[in-house]
Amino acid sequence: MTLDNRTAARPPGRFELAPVAGVLAREWALYRRSWAPTTFAAIVEPVLFLLAFGFGLGSLVGAIRGYSYIEFLGTGIVGVSVLFTSMFPGLIDTYVRRVFQHTYDGMLAAPVDVRELVTAEATWIALKAGVYSCAPLLVAIGFGLPPAPGMLIVPFVAFVTGFGFALMGIWLSAVVPSIKTMDYIISGLITPLFLIAGTFFPLDNLPSWAQTLAAVNPLYHCVELVRGAAFGMSPLVGLGHFAAILVFVAVVWSLAVLQMRRRLID
Repeated sequence: MTLDNRTAARPPGRFELAPVAGVLAREWALYRRSWAPTTFAAIVEPVLFLLAFGFGLGSLVGAIRGYSYIEFLGTGIVGVSVLFTSMFPGLIDTYVRRVFQHTYDGMLAAPVDVRELVTAEATWIALKAGVYSCAPLLVAIGFGLPPAPGMLIVPFVAFVTGFGFALMGIWLSAVVPSIKTMDYIISGLITPLFLIAGTFFPLDNLPSWAQTLAAVNPLYHCVELVRGAAFGMSPLVGLGHFAAILVFVAVVWSLAVLQMRRRLID
């Protein structure tokens, strides 16, 4: 048992925003010391993906759905950026803080509940994902993607999706028995997520089972919303994609809170 019996026996009270704000303030203080390497890694990798695939494969692929490949890819790489900048911190950083640094033990000794802790951690990760994911979109605009008013919602879409993936990472970080077993998640889950999401190629010609998997892939819905913001989309279709992301967020929030409570208190 990580905390004492009094803390473990205390029933969870009302969810409060003040502890969430306190955890976010702590994250901001830490971020100011390490923002440069964090930002460099978060922005450069998806931009390199965009440039390498956009100009490399773009010269062979040509147009997709009436758009140049770099326009098609530029909107898709936004989703990859969201996945990488939210899932990996949620998975790895929270594991290190819980197991090696025992950061969360100190936080829970203060008036902070597991729900508030998990929500704050995921919110901070999602805020960064919402900002960093705009980098490949700006690069694509620089290489010919026409700006559109709908692109203003991209940071919000990235934030909500990043919130879900951060929660998923937090949940899985509390499930894995050791840090070495994260390789199963990285290769067996994260890689298929961004390959079967319509990021690099349309899903129309894939087998029906792959299209079914894409329909339950939250990254696919994020990519479709970003493309809809850039190229246009029916409002009802957009609401359907956003509703799928919200369902994903609700499910993984419950799982993350439940599993983290087991690890930290039960």
